[in-house]
Amino acid sequence: MLLLALLTAVLVAVPLLSVGTHVLAGGTGGTWAHLAATVLPDYIATTLWLCLGVGLGVSALGVGSAWLVTRHQFPGRASFEWALVLPLAMPAYVMAYTYTDLLQYVGPVQTTLREAFGWRRADYGFPDVRSTGGAVLMFSLVLYPYVYLMARTAFLERGGATLEVARSLGLTPWQGWLRVSLPMARPAIAGGVALALMETLADFGTVSYFAVQTFTTGIYRAWFSLGDRVAAAQLALVLLAFVIGVLVLERLSRGGRRFAETSLRHIATPRLPLAGARAGLAVVACAVPLVGGFLLPAGLLLRMALTEGDAQFGGRFVHLAGNSVLLAGLTALLAVALALLIGYAARVYRGAPMRWAHRVAGLGYALPGSVIAVGVLIPVTRLDHALAALAHDVFGWQVGLLFTGGIAALVYACLVRYLTAAMQAVEAGLAKITPGMDQAARSLGHTPAQTLWRVHLPLLRGSALTAGLLVFIDVMKELPATLVMRPFNFDTLATQTYTLAADERLAEASTAALAIVVVGLLPMVVICRQIARGQAVSAS
Repeated sequence: MLLLALLTAVLVAVPLLSVGTHVLAGGTGGTWAHLAATVLPDYIATTLWLCLGVGLGVSALGVGSAWLVTRHQFPGRASFEWALVLPLAMPAYVMAYTYTDLLQYVGPVQTTLREAFGWRRADYGFPDVRSTGGAVLMFSLVLYPYVYLMARTAFLERGGATLEVARSLGLTPWQGWLRVSLPMARPAIAGGVALALMETLADFGTVSYFAVQTFTTGIYRAWFSLGDRVAAAQLALVLLAFVIGVLVLERLSRGGRRFAETSLRHIATPRLPLAGARAGLAVVACAVPLVGGFLLPAGLLLRMALTEGDAQFGGRFVHLAGNSVLLAGLTALLAVALALLIGYAARVYRGAPMRWAHRVAGLGYALPGSVIAVGVLIPVTRLDHALAALAHDVFGWQVGLLFTGGIAALVYACLVRYLTAAMQAVEAGLAKITPGMDQAARSLGHTPAQTLWRVHLPLLRGSALTAGLLVFIDVMKELPATLVMRPFNFDTLATQTYTLAADERLAEASTAALAIVVVGLLPMVVICRQIARGQAVSAS
């Protein structure tokens, strides 16, 4: 079991090691020098602006909405509390396509304005959604729930006793939140912002469609347009440096301060009732991110799918959906199995090798899909050619490309990317199982493998199901790695959506996009039920 866990960590580390090795390999033929002299400064500047804008956007939307629903009572508050997580079901690139259809020159918004006021094109100026600012808006509307969920939990868990002390010192509710609750929730907020920024750095569909020059689009261009895998690896390494920088800044933001709750009293803070204009403003403040991040784009997708939709809907759509389900299903099954293996191995073997293996195995989620795709393709392609040559020389067989010719390499890349999500869900379930069960099983003569199979697995069914569901949904939405690594004639709902939207066939793309959103609603329903259940418990 320990050896299998260590082997899994090695397989996760291969893409990162591959990227680093090829950066040192040289031989770019001047491609890197050309990129550094032309587009690299734009990549850096645009990436920094994206991170700054998205960081501010998700902080404002997530923290503001969490503060309203946890500290105030107003009409619709209970519904907003769970509904504000729904935008996570909407992929950012799908959001970009729907808002482009809504806000472009021939879209309903500008058409209505021209008809209402008799304007011509030169009579008014309208902001272009396909821009860096538009990308910031899309990411902020889709990713703010990361901050909302963490800030909401922090406000609920760390508010009661501290706010009582603040009120006893003469602070108003606003001052108490600003000077007590917000600083105490700072680690949670920083963690949510870091997750949002990593998703922003990993995105390809939105920035590519909006023609925003980032490292992800540069990696794709270097690989396919320039045919230079070393230059792609070098860009991937720079992008990875941005991801590491985000994680380091999140850690440094805490400094040497401690944020632990020293009081053992868990007091539910009474909500401040709002009425009149204040209640209306609270409703609007919560409705804006919900409507803009989910209800409006979902409604637009449904309208386009019903009125126009994909002309190839039918057999072709079933084939695409089957490919998506096959890829997501295989990855989810493998991810759950490996997460159970690593999680239980870390529980049984507490030495330094297992600790490092556990950390390395969880590294994949911090790697953008484009970086993983480059890191996987380079060594797996070499392995494919070596095996094909060996089979031909020894047995005279023409086996072709065993891994990259099928979906094996793509499953491997998705597994590296999303294994962390499965590990977190499984480890949360393992933490609830008392160590006494392990000791009892061992005293009855069970090996660690038998204990895992006969004792822990029955208790971990719920956690394993949650882990598989999360990985399944993430892979269904995955675009960068799938675009780079998919074999010939293997398209998914995500690639079909991107291809049609890139050809400006937005109405046809709506069918596949809506299917991705509907599937993405499944984990959101689970999260919403947990929020509602937790709210009922806290109220009692």
